[in-house]
This record gives sequence, structure tokens and C-alpha cells, in this order.
Amino acid sequence: MRNRRVCFVIFFLVMLLAVLAQCQQLTVQIEGGKPTVLARADIEALPHIKVTASVSGTSTTFEGVALEAVLEKAGVEFGQTLKGKRLASCLLVEAADGYRVVIALPELDPAFTDKQVVLAFLKDGKPLDDKEGPYRIVIPDEKRMARWVRQVTALKIVDVQ
Repeated sequence: MRNRRVCFVIFFLVMLLAVLAQCQQLTVQIEGGKPTVLARADIEALPHIKVTASVSGTSTTFEGVALEAVLEKAGVEFGQTLKGKRLASCLLVEAADGYRVVIALPELDPAFTDKQVVLAFLKDGKPLDDKEGPYRIVIPDEKRMARWVRQVTALKIVDVQ
């Protein structure tokens, strides 16, 4: 009987870890292509950046990676290839609660702008809590935080018709 309980507890913990690992994944969908699933390790392997922004009147430091780098890892091209019809493409950011925002691709390309758009996973040196994370979009120079998506689950490239 005791062995059964131990086996059940171990099984439960393994399943819980699997669910938690899946929650740390981010899906990137390029139009016309199959989805790319990035694990937390894939994202954290990209060059880190830190930005400081005012959140509710408090100076807050976020650490993460450039959103452009995440998209490039999934196969999105920037630079000289971002011209013509591709300028009508945008990024649809989706959250766990169904919240969605759009960011034009040129807003992410250093060839067009110096604006930083960060996929953050740390806030003041600590992992984002369950209300914000595991990933959050941070755009420090924006006056309103309406596009600072919490609990990011998917990034989709879409063409505007």
C-alpha cells in the first residue's frame, strides 16, 4: 500500500513538472508555415537585454530578450528583406487569457527604429509571477502600457489585407 502511494506521488510530480514545462513554451507561427515551439531554454539562450521602465510610478527593471531575436529564431527575416508587401505584415501577440495586440513588423526591426520591444522573463531580477509570466511584452518608450501583454503564449505573423 505504501509503495502505491509513493508511486502515485512520483507520477503526480512528474505530470506536474511536464505541465509546468509546457507552460514555459512559446509558440511562434509564421504565416504559411508550421508553428515553431520554443522552450524556455531556447529563449534564455538568446542575448539578454535589460530595460528600466516606470510601472505604476515605480522604476522597474525587466530582463529578457529582444522580441526580434525570438522571431528570427523561429525563421522571421528582418533587415533588407523587410520591404514591399512585407511592410503590411504584423505580429499578433496572444496571451493566456485571450488578450491580443498587434505590433507592426517594422517596429521590431533595428533598420527602421531604435525602439526596444522585449520579451521579458525577469522583473527586478526575479522570475515573473503567475499573473505576469512566464513571459511578458515590455515596450519601455510607450506612454500607455496597453501593448505590454502579460502571460504571452503565442506570436503569430499575419498579413494585413
